[in-house]
Formats: sequence, structure tokens, C-alpha cells
Amino acid sequence: MKTRYVVIAAVISVIATMAVLFAVLSPKTGATSAAASPEGRAALARENVPAAGNPAAKVHIVEFLDPACETCREFYPLVKGLMAANPDRVRLSVRYVAFHKGSDFVVKALLASKKQGKYWQTLETLLASQPTWVVQHTVQPDRVWAQLAPVGLDLDRLMTDMGSAEVAAAMAADAEDARVLKVVQTPEYFVNGRSMPTFGSEQLQRLVADAVAGAYP
Repeated sequence: MKTRYVVIAAVISVIATMAVLFAVLSPKTGATSAAASPEGRAALARENVPAAGNPAAKVHIVEFLDPACETCREFYPLVKGLMAANPDRVRLSVRYVAFHKGSDFVVKALLASKKQGKYWQTLETLLASQPTWVVQHTVQPDRVWAQLAPVGLDLDRLMTDMGSAEVAAAMAADAEDARVLKVVQTPEYFVNGRSMPTFGSEQLQRLVADAVAGAYP
């Protein structure tokens, strides 16, 4: 009987592993088709979101991220590198989906920091220190707050702005656009309206390279 339970457990483990691999490696046709719809194109073109790079650049990366997502932290240097390798040709827009427990607190802080002109410093500081304020996939707000002091933010103003209607509206817009675009995991990237066929750093680099080659022959 004991052997039987061990075999069943092993089978369940294999099935779970295959399910994860399928989710990562299978073609993401849903996101691609959603981005091609009129609603999807409007979602990707939304203005007044955190953005970097030449506004006139012909290659546009739209990234949906969760600041508490470990993979988002790992991919951030790659995205910066892609922009640095293609100066004035690639621009980036950042959108948020708070999948992790408590991540909405961090999103509010990031969006509020934009009002003080310190958005990118805040984002990089929080991503770099992520292991200190995410415990078992759950955000610890007090630990987040401790990381913000070196950024030079007015923390009293930041707290007020975090509760503003403007920040709430930005979060609601991101959530709705993520729904329209069928974003179910982070990070999710759209490059000139195209998503990666499967997830991976090489796939993202290829998607950007193809877009640059097409836009700047």
C-alpha cells in the first residue's frame, strides 16, 4: 500500500511539472490575438503611463509587470540592455498587474513616486531590494517603506498620493488593459503589438531584434 502511494505521488509530481512546462513553452496565441484587436491596440497605446526612451522611437515595448515578481526583477536588466543597444529606436512603457499578495501596495508607491519625478529610481531600488520585502511570495509593506528612504522621496507626500484618485484610476486602467490583452502572468511583453510566441530571454531579444530590423531597414 505504501509503495502504491509513493507511485501515485510521483505521478502527480510529474503531471504538475509537465503542466508548468506547458504553460511556459506553449504558444501564447491568446495574448497575440488580443493585441491585434481594436481594444488591444488601444490598450497598448494608452498614454500617461511610466515610459522611457525616445517618444518617437518606432519600436515600442509594453511590459506588464508585478513588482513582487522575481522573474520581472531578473528580466529588468535585459530590457534596459535592449534599449541601450538600440538608442532612440526603442521605447518602453510599463504597466502593472498585482498578482502577488500585497503587491498593490508597491504598485501604488511606484505610481505615486512618478508625481515626484522619481519613478525610475524608485522602481530600480525596489527591484534590487525585492528579496528583502517579499517573503514567501507575499509583500511586507513595512519592509518596502524602509527601502524608499534612500531614493529621496517625500514619504509623507508619497503616502498621500498613494491614496489619490489619480493612482487608483491608473491601477484600474492597467488591470482592465491586462484583462483585454489576456495577461495571465508576469512579466508579459508586447513589442509593436506582438507578444513572445513562448516565454524566455532569447525570445524577447529576437522579438525586439526583428522589430528593429523591420522598422529601421
